[in-house]
Amino acid sequence: MEIDRRAFLASIGSAAAIEAMTPEARAEAVEHFMIRQLDGGAATDDTKQERQLEFYDPQRSVPRGTGSLFAENRPLAPMPAQPTLVDFFELRFAPARHVLQSAARAVKTGQPERTVLACLLHDVVLNLIKPDHGWWGAQLIEPYVDERVSWGIRHHQALRFFPDPANNYEYPEFYNRIFGKDYEPDEYIKQTYEFARNHKWYMEARLITMNDEYAFDPNVEVSIEPFIDIVGRHFKQPKEGLGYDNSPSAHMWRSLANPNRPL
Repeated sequence: MEIDRRAFLASIGSAAAIEAMTPEARAEAVEHFMIRQLDGGAATDDTKQERQLEFYDPQRSVPRGTGSLFAENRPLAPMPAQPTLVDFFELRFAPARHVLQSAARAVKTGQPERTVLACLLHDVVLNLIKPDHGWWGAQLIEPYVDERVSWGIRHHQALRFFPDPANNYEYPEFYNRIFGKDYEPDEYIKQTYEFARNHKWYMEARLITMNDEYAFDPNVEVSIEPFIDIVGRHFKQPKEGLGYDNSPSAHMWRSLANPNRPL
């Protein structure tokens, strides 16, 4: 196959981007370009745009948004025939220290069991996918929880970026270190915040953020054991097992259970 060198280089982006690529990454880029050319003719503007996405990193073997279970090729223990939420915590989400610490903090600060469960579940979908994890996470657990729990998880993502002095929530300082002091979230995040801020269930999401951003202590170990009774009371475990009950999110649980399955 003939390759238009100029078109290939243009599909990569700037000269700096090309210099930053390893030889293997360049080889991958050539192959990708050839496949795109074979499938759809010469490189298009869409191809160029794809190579110039803000967060594209040619040196990563998988996209940054790939869920934890899919980012590493490692052996996994088989799931039971009728897996429960606790099975997923033990066999797929472990060590899950952040969400366990978040739930423990909700207990310590006297939150209702509904909020404790929301804190326990708010980030588990990161094992599947990272972008827009609030929305993905709500969809994952929606068939099995009180509507307020999934609503809170859906909107906590946006609320993280907006302080609430009346409820003692400050903008996380480490966001300044990561994003810079002049960082502004995307417009859809702002719109989601405005919607949630004026909703009757606002505190369902705000309480997740209040027990979220302060649950990153490397010296604190928490197990799922203290929360098993709360899960039993507030999570509607299907008798068929998560992934096999034909719910709207069953396919997501099956993907978490079998991330190495090709079909």
